[in-house]
Amino acid sequence: MNKRIICTVTASILCLSSVSGCSGKMPELGGNDNGSDNDKSVYNMVYYGEIETLNYLTTDTEVDYALCANLVDCLVDYDQYGNITPGLAESWSANEDMSEWTFKIRKGVKWLDCDGNEVAELKADDWVAAAQYVNNYANEPGNQYIYNTGGVVHNAQNFYDYTEYMALSEGGKLKYGEDGEELVPVPAVREDEIGVTAPDDYTLVYTLDYPCPFFLSCLSYSAYMPVNRDFLEEAGDMFGRSKENILYNGAFRLTEYIPLEKRTLVKNEDYWDKDNVHIDVINAKYQKDMSETNAKTFLDGDVDQVFVSVDEMSEWLNDPETASQVHSMRPDISYSYFYGFNFTPEYDAKYEPDNWAKAVVNEDFRKSIMYSLNRRELTEVYEPYNPDILLEKTVTPMTFASVNGKDYTELEPFKNIMQNEQFDTALAQKYRDKAVKALKEKGVSFPIKVLVPYNPAVVNWDKECQLAEKQLEETLGTDYIDIIVERGPDTGFLSGVRRSGKYSFLLCNYGADFADPATYTEPFTAGNTYSFWDKSKDSEIKKLFSEYDELIRQAISTYNSAEKRYELFAEAEALLIDHAIICPCRVSNGDGYVADRLSQFDGEFAPYGLATSRYKFKTIHESSMSMEEFNAAYEKWENERLSHMS
Repeated sequence: MNKRIICTVTASILCLSSVSGCSGKMPELGGNDNGSDNDKSVYNMVYYGEIETLNYLTTDTEVDYALCANLVDCLVDYDQYGNITPGLAESWSANEDMSEWTFKIRKGVKWLDCDGNEVAELKADDWVAAAQYVNNYANEPGNQYIYNTGGVVHNAQNFYDYTEYMALSEGGKLKYGEDGEELVPVPAVREDEIGVTAPDDYTLVYTLDYPCPFFLSCLSYSAYMPVNRDFLEEAGDMFGRSKENILYNGAFRLTEYIPLEKRTLVKNEDYWDKDNVHIDVINAKYQKDMSETNAKTFLDGDVDQVFVSVDEMSEWLNDPETASQVHSMRPDISYSYFYGFNFTPEYDAKYEPDNWAKAVVNEDFRKSIMYSLNRRELTEVYEPYNPDILLEKTVTPMTFASVNGKDYTELEPFKNIMQNEQFDTALAQKYRDKAVKALKEKGVSFPIKVLVPYNPAVVNWDKECQLAEKQLEETLGTDYIDIIVERGPDTGFLSGVRRSGKYSFLLCNYGADFADPATYTEPFTAGNTYSFWDKSKDSEIKKLFSEYDELIRQAISTYNSAEKRYELFAEAEALLIDHAIICPCRVSNGDGYVADRLSQFDGEFAPYGLATSRYKFKTIHESSMSMEEFNAAYEKWENERLSHMS
């Protein structure tokens, strides 16, 4: 996930747990209106991570997204299977090459303040104002990158670059920037030259620099949310600093907010789609210690959602009363995990980076490692009761995309990959024996040191690395490789390890930014800080990278045939796997296990953007699912999703 999330394995942030008003004392509503308390469907949440800001236009944190997604709507919405549906835009159309997109804005939508008072009507200019704000360097936008994803909104980056230059040079007066380097003048670009325009109050046009068939899926981020221009200008630097300093047009209003204490969301009775909002009040209470919510508080009805760790699961499953209430989380296919080889190592001499660099370019050597990894066993470290629902043989997960009724992973280039086993010790040893002879001729010394760092802040990553070490050394022999599992920094792991190339073999992840296989190509294109294979001086690796790069170029330029486009992307991804540039593993298991009176299958779904953070469509159930009930519901949803995917 490009800039939006941490792009190596990150700890799951257990942000939320919930309480239903139907299962305990009706909570106080903080003096809000909307009728009798007893008539309300109330959902109490315990949360562990506080938001940084309500400025949805600039934030780049998941915790902020999760709240703001319920306060302000996007142009498009999603159904429970991931299909795009009308949101604040009633309809849309694109020109022939999909470089210009026109939206018809829903009439009659109101901007409200936190007390429910009408402030203004939603207009097309609200998206123009948002684009001008997000792409202005002075506003410190953390999510501006999304305007440069896919088709690239015309002049968005040019305006950002110009405002950055003007800010650093104090209006063009200074010759040198903060780092002492001479500033290069940037051509002037006006904010009204950004390719977001409003021909009238209910027509919005995005002009892109390149054709982009998946542009609609880029609109599911807060940077593309609207903002009322007059309110934004009046609020100034205070915009997003408090519940009073934003306006609302989403399913809920934030009526009470005391940082590190509580917040209350109340259903927006003026919401354009209020019939699909089934929860009236969401009370969220801040809790520092996660242990305060447990099996007893769940069974007593004090809480309606409890996250359960791997270590606690046996206790839950051994008690018949709790065993019927706990289950896995739905796999999060927006996060794909894979092991990557580093082709340009930059670590200390004691780990023999030059020796590794000579070994890693040998395909037989890489395949000996790839086929030694028992990825199901590695996945059991995080999901011992249901590992198979997480396993993937490709980087682009199953069910992420489809074309002509066929899942992307079923396309012809993946045929052998999907049919063959990726764990085969006999095959691993065969590749080892082939590699030894060739590597000795290249002057490689044995055993080959393999530096495998992990982030200690991520629960169980150390255990996975230790298990991988055991698998590799037992299969291949310690006279062949020496796996060195090393604790990395618990802060700054990305910059200190992966981005700086201080590893031999590393568990990485990447997340989708939009609904197209192109999103999963970014870690492997030139200039990205995964594997560094584009920087390798080896002729064979350079040849493979050139082939991959050309396939990606062809795929991206193919916008008028989804089938041909996807085939090209699949061919490129298959090249990565067939030549063991990477070793795909699994998708994320979300927050692990949970007892939950909200069903994950009721609400909106999309493997990117903000959809899954919304409480729209969700209802409070009387009890949680058991593991068996969850598995059946997940299988049913997965089958329905494939049949409903557009």
